[in-house]
Parts: sequence; C-alpha cells; structure tokens
Amino acid sequence: MEEKIVFRAVIEVLGKPQEYIEEALKEYITRLKTDKGYKILCEERAEARKLEKQELWAIFTEVEVETLQLTHLLRFCFDYMPSVIEVIRPKELPFTEGELSIFLSDLQGKLHHVDMVAKQMKFEHDHIKLNMHKLLRNYVTIILGNKQLTSQQLSQLTGVDQDKLEDYLDKLIDEGHIDLKEGKYFLISKVMLHGQ
Repeated sequence: MEEKIVFRAVIEVLGKPQEYIEEALKEYITRLKTDKGYKILCEERAEARKLEKQELWAIFTEVEVETLQLTHLLRFCFDYMPSVIEVIRPKELPFTEGELSIFLSDLQGKLHHVDMVAKQMKFEHDHIKLNMHKLLRNYVTIILGNKQLTSQQLSQLTGVDQDKLEDYLDKLIDEGHIDLKEGKYFLISKVMLHGQ
C-alpha cells in the first residue's frame, strides 16, 4: 500500500478590492476540495487585511492536505502557487527511477509552460509599450500643433503624470521631434504621424 503524503501549505491572494480577493481565495479552496487528487485535512483562513501605504488587500489560508502521489504534490505547487509548503509525512519519500523520471518530466513540462506564458506576456507588453509610445507621440504632436505648452499643460491634456510625461518629452527632444525653450515645449517641424 502506498504511503500517503501529508503537507501543509499557505495560499495567499493579493489584490483589490477586498471582496475580490476574498472571493478568489474561496474559489481556490473550492477547486482544491473538488480535486480528487487531494483531501483537505484542515483549513484555517485569516481575515483580509489592507496593506500599509498601498491600495492592496491580502488574505491567506493555511491548509493541511493529503495526497497519494508525489506528482500531485508537484501539481499542487503549480496550480495553487502556495507561498509556503512543508511536507509533514512521510519523513522520507523513496521512489524508483521511473517515478523520478515522471516527476522530472512533469516539472519540466510545467516550467516550459510557465516560460512560454512569460515570453508571450513579454512580447505583448513590448508590443503595447511600442504602440503606446507611437500613440503618445502622435497625441503630443497634435496637441502642440502651432502652440507652445508647459509640461503641466501637456499633462492635463494627455492625462499622463507630469513627471513621467517630462521623461517622455525628453526622449522626443532627443529624437528631434520637439524642443524646449523657457519652460515651454514646441514642435521643431511637422512630425509624420502613424509611427514614422
């Protein structure tokens, strides 16, 4: 008979508003309870708390879980992303080279999936950033037209934080699209729109 694996884990959710994180944690636990690979032995849920100096809330629950397979323990780590995990028993986990191979293959499969998702997110982020750069440049170009405006005025018109906008305006100066004189920005020449 296989020896059962018992482990303790802390599952945390961070976000806002408070109701969202409470519901998200509830869904995690409901999903865990219905997963046939696991049996929850006990659960202790903390109250949601607001993080200092941030508009974020945090909530966590500590669960003690039983499973029959080492691969389920690995899957738990990826599916539920616990912040802490501790194997309670058995004290030793003997397994064959075949079980080790399956375990490592599962681990590699999960890591490749995470890597693929991270690369896709980076690609999308870079693409959005590039398009936002072009969009903001076109917007600033249209706003300036034949006018001279301060960074504060441009910030109010674009909705971009003044400090961040000034950093961006410095890039446009370096690119030769605009210039700054006596605290006011102006077009050097007509800039081609649509990312030219």
